[in-house]
Amino acid sequence: MPVLFAAHGSPMNALAKNPFTEALAKLGTQLPTPQAILVVSAHWETEGTQVLYNATPPTIHDFYGFPKALFDVQYPARGPLSIASATAKLVPGASLNEKWGLDHGTWSVLVHMYPHAEIPVYQLSLDVKAPPALHIELGKKLRSLREQGVLIIGSGNIVHNLRAVQWRDQNARYDWAEEFDAGIKKALDARDEKTLTQYLEKFGSAAEMSVPTPEHYWPLLYAFGATDEHDQISYPFEGFEMGSLSMRTVLWTSP
Repeated sequence: MPVLFAAHGSPMNALAKNPFTEALAKLGTQLPTPQAILVVSAHWETEGTQVLYNATPPTIHDFYGFPKALFDVQYPARGPLSIASATAKLVPGASLNEKWGLDHGTWSVLVHMYPHAEIPVYQLSLDVKAPPALHIELGKKLRSLREQGVLIIGSGNIVHNLRAVQWRDQNARYDWAEEFDAGIKKALDARDEKTLTQYLEKFGSAAEMSVPTPEHYWPLLYAFGATDEHDQISYPFEGFEMGSLSMRTVLWTSP
C-alpha cells in the first residue's frame, strides 16, 4: 500500500469543497482499496505509544467555536481489532487504548477520501517524550503493515502556526513559512533524515515560526519512516491556508 501524509488545516475543511478537499477526494478514488487505515494524528498525544483498540470508535469533536454543522459530522468507521492488536506488537512498549476514538485529524481527511466510512480505521498516538529521530524509527516499525493492506496516513501540517493565521486572508503569505515548507520538501525528495529531524538547527527562525509546537510536524516523520528509498514521492496538493498553515500533502507509492 502507499503511504500518505495529509495536511488537515482548519477543521472547517471537513465541510468545505475547495481544491484541497477535491485533491483528497481524488486520492480516495485513485489509491488501492485498503483493508484498513492507520492514522497518526497530530491530535492524539500520549506518554508512550498507544494504539486505538475500539470496534466502534466514536467521532471526537476536539475543538470549539465552530458551527454546529461541524459538530454534527459523524464518521462511523469500524475499528479493526485484530490489526490494531498486531500493530501494538510491532512497537516496543506500545499499549492498547479502548477509550479514544477518531479525532478531527483523522475524520476531517477521511470524510473526503472515503465518505462512506466503509473501511476500518484506527489510530496510533504521538509519544510526547520521543525526540524527532525516534518518531521516524517508530514509523519504520510500521512498514510491514503496508504488505497487509493497511494504508498509513500521517495527518498534520508541515507549517502550523495558529498565532500567525490570517483569518480574513485565505491567500496570505509569509516568507518564513514558504522557506520552511520548501526546505522540508527538498529534504523529503532527498530522503535527508538529518534535516527532517534537526530542522531547528537547519532552518533557525523559519523553523521556530513554522513549528512553534511539534505535534503537527511529527506525523510527517511517521509517514516518512514507513517508506523507503524505493518508494516514489509525489505531492497531490501544495499550497497554504491563511498564511501559516501549509497544506502540502505527500504521497509515497511503490514502483
